[in-house]
Amino acid sequence: MSAADPTQTQLAEITERVDRLVELCRRLSEENRVLRQSQEHLASERAQLLARNEQARSRVEAMILRLKSLEQ
Repeated sequence: MSAADPTQTQLAEITERVDRLVELCRRLSEENRVLRQSQEHLASERAQLLARNEQARSRVEAMILRLKSLEQ
């Protein structure tokens, strides 16, 4: 009977560790999902900002050309 007690104790400890690891995996998976979603949102926002920046640059260049043509 005394040999079974340490085995049961070890089994309980291993079970507890496995449960903690499963919970950690679940939390990390959720965190990873949220981070990927955030990354996608930020990449989309960046693309929009780059497009707006390019449009603004083009408009400024066009204005400069018009101003130069008026000077001549």
